[in-house]
Amino acid sequence: MSRENILFAIIGILLGFIVGFMFASSMSQKQASQQLSAASQGMPADHPAVGGGGQSGSDPQAVRAEVSSSLEKARSEPNNFDAQIKAAQLYYQIQRYDQAIEFLLKANTLKPADYQTVVALGVTNLDAGHFETAEKWYRAAMKIKPDDTMVLAGLADATLKKGDAKAAEEAIAQLEKADPSAVDLPGFRERLTSLKGK
Repeated sequence: MSRENILFAIIGILLGFIVGFMFASSMSQKQASQQLSAASQGMPADHPAVGGGGQSGSDPQAVRAEVSSSLEKARSEPNNFDAQIKAAQLYYQIQRYDQAIEFLLKANTLKPADYQTVVALGVTNLDAGHFETAEKWYRAAMKIKPDDTMVLAGLADATLKKGDAKAAEEAIAQLEKADPSAVDLPGFRERLTSLKGK
């Protein structure tokens, strides 16, 4: 199970809308300037409004304005949990993980017990290469739901990337106990063997 799939499961339906919009937008924009625009303006948009217009109805300027509006709302309303999550999703989609983490941390401060936010902090830190921090967030998530196989897989991945064979072995064993048929297990075991051989 890929980390992207983990995030989809965590963030939920809204992220599906974002991905769908990214596809529609990429199909309607045919020039190289679209890539520059996407990177600088954050092409993925918080867009419950998209849906009736179809691909031919996409307006890149309206999208940029909507993205800017969403990010500005998150900054100007630091106590708005949903705005922080939406901003984090936008930054995650353009692989600006540290900015996504900033907004996820704000959301976590507002709702410390929100499980999806805790897991998203694990996923995003893992993608950002912050393996120790990712491990911390995955362990925090396990205190809430100890048998969540996606979290256990993320923890195993983080400890393997961190190079901690003992912790990785424990995480893999927990994952195997929770789901003996988990698709990630063979790859994790292979990586663990390689890590121990170093």
